[in-house]
Amino acid sequence: MLKQGVAIFLFCAFLPAQTAGPERKVESNVITSERDPAVRIHVPNSAQYVGADRWVLYGMADCELHAFVYADPQKNVQRLYWVQFEGYLPTRPELKHTYDSPRHANIGGMDFYVDTWVRTKDAEMRPGSDVEHIVALIRARGYHMSNGMMYVRLVHLLDEQKRKELMIIYGEDVAQSGLTAADLQQGGKPHGRWPTVEKGLLERAEKSVAIEHPRSRARVCSAMHSCYCGNAFTCNQEVATERHDPCT
Repeated sequence: MLKQGVAIFLFCAFLPAQTAGPERKVESNVITSERDPAVRIHVPNSAQYVGADRWVLYGMADCELHAFVYADPQKNVQRLYWVQFEGYLPTRPELKHTYDSPRHANIGGMDFYVDTWVRTKDAEMRPGSDVEHIVALIRARGYHMSNGMMYVRLVHLLDEQKRKELMIIYGEDVAQSGLTAADLQQGGKPHGRWPTVEKGLLERAEKSVAIEHPRSRARVCSAMHSCYCGNAFTCNQEVATERHDPCT
């Protein structure tokens, strides 16, 4: 009887993550999260909100993503803003995240692991992956991924247990650099230009989002530039200057 009760409890704990819809709210390009973590994430007004998805990732993590794109008139994606909330299920207590990138960024007073990569449009996607989910969401709204994208992944782990994360991915059409994805990947002749291209990409990624903590009126847009509320408000970044509504 005890084993049966435990089984029922575990099933019930697992069930909500399977059936619940996205719980974070989006309004005027601001994602409001009440928990894990409690933040408001701002993206530029020039981006179009594509939608959200929530599912159990590989049977082990509750995953909720929100996607915004900036596209040309033909709906070809020029920039992607991908925000994801993820946590391992109680049924998998042995799991934890193992990010080890030596590069870090501070956004809104939160520490993020930083990684970059380049991906071609026809690159293989693992079935059921978050990549598959976001590409499907974008395509379902009539948008088209470019032939090559370059990405910055920012990952914040919520606590020492390392079981919950906030992930922000910023992507750009590689063509904006004047190169192709094949050029910038290992083995490409212009691959030596990647450090310079990557540097600019990282700077734009950190400026592309602002994170606001509900209990604080202060908002730090990036490690390099700060926005604050009060009698003065200055920030030369797109995400802030577009809004003209500091700290609402």
